Amino acid sequence: KPLIYLNVIWGGGGVVEHLCIPFLVLQMYMGDKRAKKDVVKKLGLEIVTRGWVNPPLRDEIFIQLARQTTGNTHPQSLLHGWELFSTCLGFFPPSPKFAMYLEGYIYRHLEPDRANYKGVPVSVHANHCYKRLERMTQTGAKKGLKKPTADEVERARRAPFNPSMFGNTLDDVMDIQQKRHPGLEIPWIVTFLTKFVLQCGAQKTEGIFRVPGDIDEVNSLKTKVDSFEESKNLRDPHVPASLLKLWFRELYFPLVPDNYYDECVYNCDHVANAVSVADSLPSLNRLLLLYTIRFLQEFTRDDVVAVTKMDISNLAMVWAPNFLRCPSSDPKEIYDYTRREMTFLRTLMENWNPTDVPE
Repeated sequence: KPLIYLNVIWGGGGVVEHLCIPFLVLQMYMGDKRAKKDVVKKLGLEIVTRGWVNPPLRDEIFIQLARQTTGNTHPQSLLHGWELFSTCLGFFPPSPKFAMYLEGYIYRHLEPDRANYKGVPVSVHANHCYKRLERMTQTGAKKGLKKPTADEVERARRAPFNPSMFGNTLDDVMDIQQKRHPGLEIPWIVTFLTKFVLQCGAQKTEGIFRVPGDIDEVNSLKTKVDSFEESKNLRDPHVPASLLKLWFRELYFPLVPDNYYDECVYNCDHVANAVSVADSLPSLNRLLLLYTIRFLQEFTRDDVVAVTKMDISNLAMVWAPNFLRCPSSDPKEIYDYTRREMTFLRTLMENWNPTDVPE
């Protein structure tokens, strides 16, 4: 049975029924109830998706996870429980009223004696959960209309020990690359992919940045670069171009932070104001935006456009959604602001030329 009952009852107890279902799925995911091995990952995706889509279920999911990880003497079950804690906190927060209780529960597991509890590195998972809870309570649930994907859920599950350069914050990405590329001012993955795009002959490829790369090759390249492996065998520029856009699109916070969004769209066609907004971005965001716009400017030359058929308006259209993310979840508002986002990017591509471009 659910541990909490909501005041609002849908359809004569429908809410309680929905609360019970995730608990059964959760037990199967943790191994406390039998389930076929090939469906375990699907169960994790189902739990995350249910919590993301249905806010009333979130506290119940966290409460059930706390219950299942308290005094759990089965290592595999305990490990899966903490993995699911971390995964869920990558997509949705608890309610404001329950957040303080969840924070206290996680905090108690940060203690050193929990570092290797019954063979499970509980304190490592708890530390990761603590950081995610802090971030999630500030930003809210994952934005957008697209439900969580299996790839996103798997990446969130592995994050405590294998942090990814995809789906993270800019600061996180810089921390991940610190040992390998300590001198870089911007993310290595962007410098590598932009150069790779050019090396593959992108300036002589029709529809570059508009035509998607083969999905299997994009995923293969994604796996390699996430391990700092520089692929040398690829020849299709659409593949690194697609992955480059994907990296920007999956940033945990958009390159242009939400608190700058209104200034961008309202000053989209005013050159001085648009440039001023870009120059006022946080240092890392500004440098990365500047670097990428300089890269895109390489594709605006007349001789290049004659081949690619991608003029500055087309480039702005396919790239604006990767830099700016409308804070609203209302489809109409998102649609209304799309043209302003494109205009803002075009204005920068035509007029923003500072000299401090990272190499």
